[in-house]
Amino acid sequence: MDPLTAAAVAAAATSSVIGFTGGKGAAKSAAAIGEYNAKLAEQERDLVRKQAAQTDVNVRRQGERIASTQRLATAASGIQMAGSPMEALADTYFGIEQDSLQIAFSGDLAANRKIAEAALARAGGQARKSALMTQAYSTLIDGAGKSATLLS
Repeated sequence: MDPLTAAAVAAAATSSVIGFTGGKGAAKSAAAIGEYNAKLAEQERDLVRKQAAQTDVNVRRQGERIASTQRLATAASGIQMAGSPMEALADTYFGIEQDSLQIAFSGDLAANRKIAEAALARAGGQARKSALMTQAYSTLIDGAGKSATLLS
């Protein structure tokens, strides 16, 4: 084999190995990016849950203030807490519970969206990793084919 052919074979083999190594690195990075995005979505899920819990506490406190104001106004007027004033107070408490349930439901929906976002990020990262690994092996096989052609 002449030196020029040997150099061309070595260059083709080296090129394919470098391409394969780069493809493996890109695949690893794609999986890491997917995992990072998934962790970020999970952290956001936790924040959404905490925010919903804090909103619930705030709504309940505000509702208790309203109920206290109603009781105080009823007591100050000399009316007994029965009949219409009692129904108004009951409506206030029912409203507080309804608001609380709505907040919890909205928080759960938002948290579930973040869980799905995390799963999608992981799946996307793994899919990109697989595609890049396939491309890396293709580069290696292509380089081997070129080397074999040059040798024959």
